[in-house]
Amino acid sequence: MREAPPARPFAGIVWMFATGLCFVAVQGIVKHLGPAIPAGQAAFLRYLMGLVFVWPMLRPLLRNGLPSLALRLALLRAVVHTAAVFSWFHAMARIPIADVTAMNYLTPVYVTLGAALVLGERLAIRRIVAIGVALVGALVILRPGLRELGEGHLAMLVTTLCFGVSYLIAKRQTEVISPAAVVALLSVGVTLGLAPLAALDWVAPRPGQLAWLFLVAALATAGHYCMTRAFAEPVDPFVVLGGTLIVAAVSYISWRESVLRRRALTPPPMAELPRVDERPPAG
Repeated sequence: MREAPPARPFAGIVWMFATGLCFVAVQGIVKHLGPAIPAGQAAFLRYLMGLVFVWPMLRPLLRNGLPSLALRLALLRAVVHTAAVFSWFHAMARIPIADVTAMNYLTPVYVTLGAALVLGERLAIRRIVAIGVALVGALVILRPGLRELGEGHLAMLVTTLCFGVSYLIAKRQTEVISPAAVVALLSVGVTLGLAPLAALDWVAPRPGQLAWLFLVAALATAGHYCMTRAFAEPVDPFVVLGGTLIVAAVSYISWRESVLRRRALTPPPMAELPRVDERPPAG
């Protein structure tokens, strides 16, 4: 069991910000590639190429071995994450990127629920309300009963659920092994899990497509490392409070700017003209 790291909430925020930048770039590239490469093959090539970046992390693991708990967690996460990655690549080629991005925000909801149910974290009423609002937002996007749900949207539901479970496992892994080892084990496990799916529907990729997928592998590997480092940083309640205050302040400033702008554009009401006194009679 690794010793708990000291509380560094700001470091966790920075790591998570870097994670977001990496995964936004990944989304854009995968959307650019579109359905030209089957989802299973694209996901497999992304993880296969990513092994180049995690090889230095794998060498100590191969030399020193793994605790049995770490190995069981790694196998479980590989299965869950394989399903998530395949579903995500499948969805990205079939629905607008705005839908993918919006539905991705369900992942923190699943993480919050899982942390309460599995890890024993306290779920306050405010977090329950936030979860409810997020689920309402998902219903607004999907609009079940008002339109036919495509396979892309259903794939994103599977994606967010599996990613949520995967991130919970990663949080548990960081208590046993280092973040670098967590990323290395994930890369190997998902590569092996995706290999049969890629073999079933293989299309010879062009050199340009391979170059894009290599960039995806680099960005995604960096994103997973940053995310794992962020999960290894304990969360300070004051960070949550501060973030809430920042969001509230920005919202208030935006609202006030809107009000002031409307006032500047609206002409004032016509003032009542003063009466002109009648000229007094001459003489």
